Amino acid sequence: MYVSMKGILKRANEGRYAVMAINCFNLETARAVIDAAQELRAPIIIDLLQDHLTSHLGSRFLTKPIIKMAEEASVEVAINLDHGQDVAIVKQCLEDGFSSVMMDASSYPYEENVAITKKMVEFAETYNASVEAEVGNIGAVTGDNYTNQAMYTDPKIAIDFANKTGIDALAISYGSSHGDYPEGFTPAFQFDIVREIKAATNMPLVLHGGSGCGEENILESIRLGINKINVGSDFMKAQVDKIKTNLEETPTINYVDLISDTITAGKEVVQYYIQLSGSTGKSL
Repeated sequence: MYVSMKGILKRANEGRYAVMAINCFNLETARAVIDAAQELRAPIIIDLLQDHLTSHLGSRFLTKPIIKMAEEASVEVAINLDHGQDVAIVKQCLEDGFSSVMMDASSYPYEENVAITKKMVEFAETYNASVEAEVGNIGAVTGDNYTNQAMYTDPKIAIDFANKTGIDALAISYGSSHGDYPEGFTPAFQFDIVREIKAATNMPLVLHGGSGCGEENILESIRLGINKINVGSDFMKAQVDKIKTNLEETPTINYVDLISDTITAGKEVVQYYIQLSGSTGKSL
């Protein structure tokens, strides 16, 4: 069932659970995610990152085959453009068939972010697609550019932004960072940000950089109103680790088996997060 994020996030908001959004970049990663969701009867979101689309395979090559997978799936599957920062690319993805997009104009001055996002919401309505946006900025573990206090979302600004733009989901910054954290490190979350924004908007809120955040942080985030959790690094790392193990144990392994095994490894991570998010059995 190919759907937009609107319905699945609306139900998640009402039911106080979260839907997982997993970063994919090819057909094998998309298959791992859909298979994992089907086995647990969970709605799922496939996130395709703008940077991956421009550096790996373009939307015109990836979208139609993944949409076909989604249409034939027994659970609800949304395809979402992750961190779409180029307006032209975001529009092209909608024209290519994406059911959801993230218009990330968070690097612009606030009023420009509002204006750009509002126009994209109006454009996406033509396609009956949902729009996610971001207020605040989320850093990256790479280069030690962790999210710092100055990058956290200001609740008052976020509330104003949601009211002015008409978005379907709001990504907020309250302690997570993109990438793989050092072993043993767990970020500290500022939950008051989530609590205040949720109380004022009662809209689906999004946690970016969910990999490695720790179970307690994720469970408390969901309890306070996070309804979409993005995970990429843990998913990709599991597949890389599987490739390393297979090559060490069986250096002569053929390429087909090597890649097929990454699907199984990826599924295990996705199912762990689905169960943690509370979305098991929640698909129509």
